[in-house]
Amino acid sequence: MTTVRVQSEPFDAGAEMDRMRAANPAIGALATFVGVVRDVNDARSVSEMTLEHYPGMTERALAGIVAEARERWRLLDVTVVHRVGTLRPTDPIVLVITASGHRQDAFDSCAFVMDFLKTRAPFWKKERTPEGERWVEARASDDDAARRWQPPD
Repeated sequence: MTTVRVQSEPFDAGAEMDRMRAANPAIGALATFVGVVRDVNDARSVSEMTLEHYPGMTERALAGIVAEARERWRLLDVTVVHRVGTLRPTDPIVLVITASGHRQDAFDSCAFVMDFLKTRAPFWKKERTPEGERWVEARASDDDAARRWQPPD
């Protein structure tokens, strides 16, 4: 099973994991990542972040990332929930849960989904700082993290 949602409402990571476990007793491992809004970015204080996306396109991109993870690892379930709208420090932004029979597939696939979500999913982030609003630029470190999953030349 795969669940991909883009929403403005908060999510409950525990409830999402409980749903997965209850739906499939073959699950032996869950790997979970929750991304949270920080109060500082690039040495600037951040009071809020606004996330924008293209409805439909974003969900397709996330589903494509999950499909690629399913091709690489033996996964029993995957959930990706990404929030949009205005968020404040300590608010959760993203949830990725991968479920498999064994831990390594869960660990690796969760990291893969997050690395590619950061580089392929069409989200735009604007931060409010004491100096004003600014769009958050893509990070070279995110591209480097995604490259580790590419096959060697």
